[in-house]
Amino acid sequence: MSETSGGRLIDGAAANGRFGPARVDAGQLDPVDATDVSRTHLLTMMVAKAETGIVMVDEFHTVVMFNDRATELGMVRGVLADAIAEGVAEVMSTGADRRFDFSPPHSTLGFVSAGRAVPRPVDTVRCVASLAEVNGERFVLVYGDDDSTNQRVEATRRDFAANVSHELKTPLGAISLMAEAMLESRDDPSAVEHFGRRVLKEATRMGSLVNELIGLSKLQDGSVADLVPVDVDALVDDALAGAGVSAEVAEIELVVDQPSALTVQGDRTLLLTALSNLLVNAINHSPTGDVVSVSRKEAIIDDCPMACIAVTDRGIGIAPADQQRVFERFYRVDKARSRATGGTGLGLAIVKHVAASHGGHIGLWSKPGTGSTFSLYIPIDETPAYSEEQSR
Repeated sequence: MSETSGGRLIDGAAANGRFGPARVDAGQLDPVDATDVSRTHLLTMMVAKAETGIVMVDEFHTVVMFNDRATELGMVRGVLADAIAEGVAEVMSTGADRRFDFSPPHSTLGFVSAGRAVPRPVDTVRCVASLAEVNGERFVLVYGDDDSTNQRVEATRRDFAANVSHELKTPLGAISLMAEAMLESRDDPSAVEHFGRRVLKEATRMGSLVNELIGLSKLQDGSVADLVPVDVDALVDDALAGAGVSAEVAEIELVVDQPSALTVQGDRTLLLTALSNLLVNAINHSPTGDVVSVSRKEAIIDDCPMACIAVTDRGIGIAPADQQRVFERFYRVDKARSRATGGTGLGLAIVKHVAASHGGHIGLWSKPGTGSTFSLYIPIDETPAYSEEQSR
């Protein structure tokens, strides 16, 4: 392996008595003698504890100093990462600072010993390499920061903007075409009425999309203010009443189990929106003359008592490959059916965010040809007043 690709061992320079790896245990410093600690010792400790990955490379492309964060970011793992080595070589050659990104290989370090899943991998590291001279010797300092979150957010933003543009363009295009048809058919009242109804339908669909986008944007911070006790049974009754007209038009029977006497802490409007979205989704994906059922019960999830509200349909079901994606914004299993029912592709995404903002989650069981069950889990209200009422 070439020296420019980091082929030398990290501790090569340390073995020659020049520098050592910058790993200092702050616990080894005696608080009483803190004033006697040398500035070099303190600076070394700062490097070791920094949130930024730091690597120092000499003019022979040997790593003479690094911290643990540099290892975590994949900048140094036994040898200098190739992308880092290339940046170092360019800075050594030109003397100019270089900024670059690199994607470290995913590591499973710590998985076996910890016995649990590893943290989310680092996808992108943003680096700055600068030239420094000390006593006539030239070094390159490389600083690296985890930029994975920013990259993921940017990718999500681009996808979201593209999807919103597409979803809004479709009804706008339909409205424009039908408005032209109405103008050309001004002497035919029946045609004007036909196209006018189509315009109204597309305008209503676009309005629903905008409203759901606004609602979704309010949930992005993952928190809900002003939580109040919410009666689960009253919530279910209101959601069923709101979905009654849609069910009647689709000739779907709505059935519900016995009251549960459960209470949760939450924003009633948001919870009602989430449950209504689940009911509308079940109705839209059920055959004519079928049944959609709602049930509620108490469940223990990770030692936390939860109210579980389940909505079950007997529709076509969802394939396993699609089950992981149905909660994504604008994702549709059956695009043609969603267009026919006026779906925006945001309903289940809103349900997921409502559940998360209340400290709960949304569960899904589905089997193609059998149907689907969406379960909304919300923590039960365990305030003293509620507990006393339950114990009576």
